[in-house]
Amino acid sequence: MQRKPPSCVVFSHGYEESDALRKLSTLAILFAASAFLAGARLPPQGPMPEPRPDAGQATNPTSPSSEKAEPPAPEEVPAPQPKPDLKDPEAPVPSQPPVPQAAPSKPGPTEPMQGPPRPPGSPESSQPPTEEKPPGEQTLEEQHLTIEPESDAEHAECTAALQSLGVAFKDTPRIDDGNGCGIDKPIIVSEALPGIRLKPEATMRCPAALALARWMKDSVIPAASAALPEQGRITTVNQATSYMCRLRNGAGTGKISEHARGNAIDIASFHFEKGEDVAVRSRREDSTLTGAFQRTVSAAGCLYFTTVLDPESDAAHETHFHLDVIERKGGYRYCH
Repeated sequence: MQRKPPSCVVFSHGYEESDALRKLSTLAILFAASAFLAGARLPPQGPMPEPRPDAGQATNPTSPSSEKAEPPAPEEVPAPQPKPDLKDPEAPVPSQPPVPQAAPSKPGPTEPMQGPPRPPGSPESSQPPTEEKPPGEQTLEEQHLTIEPESDAEHAECTAALQSLGVAFKDTPRIDDGNGCGIDKPIIVSEALPGIRLKPEATMRCPAALALARWMKDSVIPAASAALPEQGRITTVNQATSYMCRLRNGAGTGKISEHARGNAIDIASFHFEKGEDVAVRSRREDSTLTGAFQRTVSAAGCLYFTTVLDPESDAAHETHFHLDVIERKGGYRYCH
């Protein structure tokens, strides 16, 4: 018995139907996708990229977005605002550039006001301020000095010491020549020591006379005996200046002289019994015993006086010793 082959028609027909269905499904999907894509429209203008800060914005005159957000014209771009003053960190940033402020024209409280003169009678108009001169440029009148007072006890003690040394002196009334010149308790000395005249008589304060007597007794007389024994003893001390109302070195301005206060005496020469007078002059290079005598008594003067100026000091003292008893801070002495 012969077997019948399977029906190819049926199989072919079923395969053709299946293939047709797949094609129809594919077409349907493509159609649906086409319809979907056709319905989904892109926006007429996509988003515009943001411009860089240093580049100008590209504009499209035909696009709607360029009409809505048009970049400002160059002249409308606001200028950069200045930073606030660093001295005032809390100052707000101004909306407009600040106008520079001029320096205040009002002077400080110690400076006179600038402008037209004040009317007569107004404050500070009758007495204009004056600048005070330095002490070295003031005259004696401008210094407004006064006479230094002396206690009775100290004066009595000093005069007792003079009497014990044999100094010939007398008291004299108070001297007041104005401007601080004068002596509260002056004395007039006629003999520096017994038998040694002071020529001419010297008006001074007692402390200056006491220093002179001690210098003569302890230094000058022994030095003269050692250096110039052949000339005998000293009989006279010639003085050039004692009390005198003036400034130092006779200047027109500067500090008051100790002569004007009775504290100083200038010694010009020593007179001996025999031979010539020993005049005070420059003897730095004098190798004789006379030169040694002068240098010795000059150096010894600083043991008794607080100031000693000799001919080697300056031109103002080429012919005498200047000796004074000014009191300085700390007991300082100046000897040259």
